[in-house]
Amino acid sequence: MLLDTWISFFVACWIISLSPGAGAIASMSSGLNYGFRRGYWNAIGLQLALALQIGIVATGLGAVLATSELAFSVIKWFGVAYLVLPWLEAVGGAAAAMAVESGDAAHGRPWPLVMRGFVVNASNPKAIVFILAVLPQFLDPARPLLAQYLILAATMIAVDLIVMAGYTGLAARVLRLLRAPHQQRLLNRTFGGLFAAAALLLATVRRAGHATPGA
Repeated sequence: MLLDTWISFFVACWIISLSPGAGAIASMSSGLNYGFRRGYWNAIGLQLALALQIGIVATGLGAVLATSELAFSVIKWFGVAYLVLPWLEAVGGAAAAMAVESGDAAHGRPWPLVMRGFVVNASNPKAIVFILAVLPQFLDPARPLLAQYLILAATMIAVDLIVMAGYTGLAARVLRLLRAPHQQRLLNRTFGGLFAAAALLLATVRRAGHATPGA
């Protein structure tokens, strides 16, 4: 891969990762509730899903998903349901209060957080369609494709890990300042609302070629 091509992709990765989305919301929510060290496991799950999505595109399955209305809809509505759950918990008052101990939460196991991040990213079919549209622009058909896909995947994941560390760390720092019960409830409801907004946006997504006007 030419250096100029990689640099262009590197810059694009920063723009993509910094754009607010469900992954950023999940990272901030995890940082607020569990602190940085534990909350960052959520970002690991996000990257595992990203690696899976790039692998799907690299094997050609991404094109099938992009053209299959059924597959696209099943994944999309699963993602909508998963994202709306935190909002339902916040509205119902079931959201757990945040616990702070030396700057980190005293609860929150790594595996559930990894799975949470994985599902948030994996249940967004638009991400696969987006990767399918973007990655080929940086590929040189005359060179080995596997090596290029590995370079692009490593770059995209590394950048996203840094960005999600920023989101998680920023939220974890805010956590230390907001310990009152009413502040915790407000934060839980705020992030529940953000997840609901992300679910609403995902619900409006249409398969390529079937986009709604203005989408």
